[in-house]
Formats: sequence, structure tokens, C-alpha cells
Amino acid sequence: GLVVAMGRCVITPGAAEARELAGIDPVEILDRHAACDWSGLPPEDRATNARALAHGGRILSAYSIGHRVVWVITEADRSGTTILLPDEY
Repeated sequence: GLVVAMGRCVITPGAAEARELAGIDPVEILDRHAACDWSGLPPEDRATNARALAHGGRILSAYSIGHRVVWVITEADRSGTTILLPDEY
């Protein structure tokens, strides 16, 4: 399958706390994002990601961890990927 090139990966303080409370390894989150697991997104956002993967553009994933949702955003130039809470955007 397709794989997202992610560049340097970082996690914001809020997302780090949420994933720690939920007992989730951040590598699991990044693995899902890299594997194009966009199951947490509506169909139109999954289509946007597919276009971005093929033609360039930012890629966004969303995952439920515990009682929170985290976003994973890979920059359009694939230089970096950030795990963050939506309110940290």
C-alpha cells in the first residue's frame, strides 16, 4: 500500500499528555498515519489526503485516544509531522 513520508516527527505537550493518559504509544499513531489509515476522517477529507499523497499537499489524520482526539499533520513538503490536539492547531 501507499506510505506517507513523514520527515521529522514531533508531539505537542497537550497531545503527549493525552496519549500518556490513554496509554497509547505515539509510534502506533504515527504507524497508522504513515500507512494511510484515515478511518477517523469523513470521506471528503480522505479524498483530500489521497490527492495530497499523489500530487503534494498537507496530509491530516485524526485518531481517538481515550476521551480525546489527536490530529497528525504531515507538512506538504514532507519535512515534518506533528501529533497535536485540535485546540493546539
